[in-house]
Amino acid sequence: MKKVILITGASSGMGKVFAQDLAQEGHIVYGAARRTNLLNDLNKKGVQTIELDVTDDESMKSCVQTILAKEGRIDVLINNAGYGSYGTIEDVSMEEAKRQFDVNVFGLARMTQLVLPGMRKQKSGKIINISSIGGKIATPFGAWYHASKFAVEGMSDSLRTEVKPFGIDVIVIEPGGVKSEWGDIAYQNLLKTTSGSAYGEMAGKFKQAFEKAMPKNAEPEVISRLVSKAIAAKTPKTRYVGGYMAKPALFFRKWVGDRMMDRILLSQLPK
Repeated sequence: MKKVILITGASSGMGKVFAQDLAQEGHIVYGAARRTNLLNDLNKKGVQTIELDVTDDESMKSCVQTILAKEGRIDVLINNAGYGSYGTIEDVSMEEAKRQFDVNVFGLARMTQLVLPGMRKQKSGKIINISSIGGKIATPFGAWYHASKFAVEGMSDSLRTEVKPFGIDVIVIEPGGVKSEWGDIAYQNLLKTTSGSAYGEMAGKFKQAFEKAMPKNAEPEVISRLVSKAIAAKTPKTRYVGGYMAKPALFFRKWVGDRMMDRILLSQLPK
C-alpha cells in the first residue's frame, strides 16, 4: 500500500538512499533537509523535497503542516537527521554538546510530537528512529554522540508503549558501519577538539583504527532494505540491526562485562 513518508536528513548518506528507494517502491516520499541544494537530484527520482532544520521549531512546524496540507496525512516518519560530535568530555564545549542533543534527540522528539496527532486520528502510523549500535555500545571519544543515541533508544522504548493503543508502531534501526560522510565529519571534529590536548596522541590512534575499518563498511542500501522491511511489515520488529560488525558487536555487548568490553575497545588502537 502506498504510504506518505517524511524522511529527515535526506540530503546525503542513508537518508538520501532511503528516499530514492522508497520512491522507487511507489510511495509518496518527502525528503527533508537543511541543505536544500543537495536535494535537487532527488526530484529527478520522484522524491518531493522540502526544507527542514531540526533545530528550528518554526521550520519543523512548517515542514509538517505543508505535507499535511498537500497530502492530508503522514503515514511514516523516518527520523534520520543526525551527526556525530566526537571529542573527549574534557575537550568538547558544552555549547557543542547541547547542539549534539538538539539535532540527535530534541529535533527527533519534536518531529515526533508534530506528526503524532495526525497518526492518532487515523489510528495508524510508523515512527522509525535511526539510532546506531552506538546507542548500545560506547567507544572512546564519542561520549556526546553515544549519549544522544542511548537517549534515542530509551525514548523509543517509552514512546512505543505510549502510542501502541493508537495503532502506531515505533521502530529503531541500529546500523553498524555504513559508508557515508558521517565518519569524516565525526573524526575531523575529533582531531580538531583534541589538537594540543592531553588526549591528542590517543585520538590520532583511534582515527587510524577507524580509517582501517572504513573500507569494510556496508553500503547504505543494506540499511535501506531494513527500513523498507519495517514499513511493509504488518507487525514490524521493534529493532532492526545491520551494517558492518553490527550483530557481532551487539552480541559481545550483551554477554561481555564492562571491563572486558573496555579492553576489547582499547585493543583496537594501533600500538
